[in-house]
Amino acid sequence: MTPEGVVQLLRECLIAAFWLGAPLLLIGFAAGALISLVQIATSMQDSAFATMPRLAAFLLGFLLLLPWMLGRSMTYTTAVLGNLSRYAH
Repeated sequence: MTPEGVVQLLRECLIAAFWLGAPLLLIGFAAGALISLVQIATSMQDSAFATMPRLAAFLLGFLLLLPWMLGRSMTYTTAVLGNLSRYAH
């Protein structure tokens, strides 16, 4: 396999990982920003109040996005494993 082929394979892998992780990171960012605004407005600085809603948002987002994430990862895996002969040179 040529160095260009390795770079292309790693690039595809990193792009797939980015698209799988980005929605959950956005959910976590939005939940964190919203919780911080509520904490500022109410002057409540309890760490459990900050942590539990974020975890709930991540769980809900993960459960809602799971079919899409599985489909996307299966498409990537099928594309990589379907072209194994391309990498054997």
